[in-house]
Amino acid sequence: MRIADAPLLSAGTAAEPWQAWLALGFVRDGDATRLVERSHEGPLRVQKPLYPEGKEICHAIVVHPPGGVVGGDALDIHACIGERAGAFITTPGAAKWYKSNGRVSRQGVRLGVGDAATLEWLPQETIFFDDADVQLDTDVELGKDASYLGCEVLCFGRTASGERFASGRVRQRTGIRREGRLVWFEQGELRAGDAMASPLGMAGKTVCATLIGVGNPVPASAVAAIREACSPGLRDGETFGATQMKSVIVARYLGDSSENAKRVMNHAWRILRPLLTGRDAVIPRIWNT
Repeated sequence: MRIADAPLLSAGTAAEPWQAWLALGFVRDGDATRLVERSHEGPLRVQKPLYPEGKEICHAIVVHPPGGVVGGDALDIHACIGERAGAFITTPGAAKWYKSNGRVSRQGVRLGVGDAATLEWLPQETIFFDDADVQLDTDVELGKDASYLGCEVLCFGRTASGERFASGRVRQRTGIRREGRLVWFEQGELRAGDAMASPLGMAGKTVCATLIGVGNPVPASAVAAIREACSPGLRDGETFGATQMKSVIVARYLGDSSENAKRVMNHAWRILRPLLTGRDAVIPRIWNT
């Protein structure tokens, strides 16, 4: 996949809402990964590449200067990781999706990972304010022997401020292909109200989290290790599960605490990362600030 293949938006396509895009390209240069493409338009950017683990893996922090997404805003993020390169992409803080004002807000993420390359897409939590109307789409294309780790923590309402997600909706679609073959696909729509209370929805909870790992098959004992590491820290009313389906491992959390969701997902990530990327888990400094 080339960066030019991404259907990116133009900042001039709407008069009022932000229409922003960011395109990143990582390549292997000797024994290092270089960030060679960093194009953007509108309020999305990466300031500089970081190497807290050494030069083999490049860390990039995606910054959205407005600090929140309002009704009608659209964000497009495309990252291309070249053959044998390694990239770790995160964000400096929570993403906030505000009241819709009658307009749908959208985020499209397209991630291409070349042969024998690794990508970790680990943004911090996403907060949906009351009356948000959001569409989230993520497409991942993996080459031969490529590895991918992706995580999301979704928070419905600002419970710390006493705000519930009483109205609004969130639609989400995620697809992952490996050498052109679909290995993971899910989509859904969560509307405020009955879906938040239904056992087929959020079961009355306000926070859910998902970690997906795709790569060469890992030992079946990895799932047992994830369950053993994550389950003891659960609070009353929280649930957690981990499942392996051939080359895909999925871990999920449901509860009311974004902090505990992140802690549980980090436990699972610490176990999966060495197995899928061959690297020990190193917590980025930005997650502690």
